[in-house]
Amino acid sequence: MAADLDCPAAFRKIARKCVARIKAHHGNACAGDAEAVHQTRVAITQLRATVSFFEPMTIDAEWRRLKREIAWLNTVLGAVRDGDVAASYASRKRYRAWARRMMGRDIDQRRIRDHRRLVRRLRSNRFESLIEAVSRWIERGPWFTLYVRNARPKAVASVQAHSKAKLNRWRQQLIRKGRRLGTLDASRRHRLRIKAKRLRYMLEALADIVGVHDCDDLRRLHRSASRLQQVLGDLRDLKRFASISAGSPPVEGRKHRKNQPPGYRRQKKKLLGAAIEAYRSLK
Repeated sequence: MAADLDCPAAFRKIARKCVARIKAHHGNACAGDAEAVHQTRVAITQLRATVSFFEPMTIDAEWRRLKREIAWLNTVLGAVRDGDVAASYASRKRYRAWARRMMGRDIDQRRIRDHRRLVRRLRSNRFESLIEAVSRWIERGPWFTLYVRNARPKAVASVQAHSKAKLNRWRQQLIRKGRRLGTLDASRRHRLRIKAKRLRYMLEALADIVGVHDCDDLRRLHRSASRLQQVLGDLRDLKRFASISAGSPPVEGRKHRKNQPPGYRRQKKKLLGAAIEAYRSLK
């Protein structure tokens, strides 16, 4: 347990692990391993969530610059991940014929193209500079200088107190943004999923710092946030997979909705119902 850590020490502990995970999966991501690409994205998302969790302490001009560089990497990571998910859907028996009719080998060609872009970025000097800059910033960035200069010893919050307040705030935001989930458009559902993911990853990151696993309420919160993120992610993946039919001519003699994957509407309704149930459990 690291229950006696202050906020700067807790932030560094979590952020270092994120960077270490990016480095650990670098080789396999370059080799085309889908799980390594996914874990790299998870580590980046958790790093960004950690910075948000400890703001305003962690926000400085250097982080704003680093965020732009991270976005440069994350954009192509996301494209590769989306391609992997689409290919996984297309390989399923129920979707195989539909995907072949709609795109032929375009899915594979896009994956190859996006993966080559990712490898070029992962092996670039710019990527190496980014990882080095993030590591330096975590250890001795302007945020820490400002913290030391401005903090009053008696007013320094413990990581437990900060975490309790912040987790409750994020939970309340998630509940507020998820109202009328059944009628939210895709953009709002996506933002809700990001908030659920942020909450989930921070609960996992805090597990060995504030004893998340020792608290029944936090374990339940983690289960609910994880479930909501997962189901909304599945709903987004299904919708993106269905979008490969956009621009394809309707099948002769059928309505345009028949261009959707087999069972699309039924599966979409099922996932939306599961998301609503997960949202209710947050309350």
